[in-house]
Amino acid sequence: MAHKLASVFEGWEGFNRSLVSAIAPLNREQLAFRAAAEMRSVGEIALHIADGRVDWFRRMSAPGSAELQAKIESRSAAPSEAGEICAWLDDTWRMIETTLSQWTVDDLAITYNHPYQGKVYAVSRQWTIWRIMAHDIYHGGHLTEPPVVAPASSR
Repeated sequence: MAHKLASVFEGWEGFNRSLVSAIAPLNREQLAFRAAAEMRSVGEIALHIADGRVDWFRRMSAPGSAELQAKIESRSAAPSEAGEICAWLDDTWRMIETTLSQWTVDDLAITYNHPYQGKVYAVSRQWTIWRIMAHDIYHGGHLTEPPVVAPASSR
């Protein structure tokens, strides 16, 4: 019996909900906040997560990825309101969810050609899904960790 990837990657959806919950209440000023001038803003981090999902899932011809790539290419500006950013995270999550519900564990071994620095590599779907999940976790941690607050005794 071939197991769907949805059972293997259970919990990733909850992480996406955490991202959406962190972004949803923010206003434009909060979305534009940068911890340092050279760093991405809060809104840019969220969009980077979503756009990275599309980019890597498109490389492996995941269901719905080509349509989302076309949506990225056709937008005149990056979403800047919390609702728009959350919708984009949700759209990209639905692409992932569709992929995980259609593909099986056996599909993880399928490879695609990926050119990088003048060479072409056969990259597996397993590597790609792990890479984008790790990317979500890494950048999502910047959005969902609690703010640093000085202890009450030192205020």
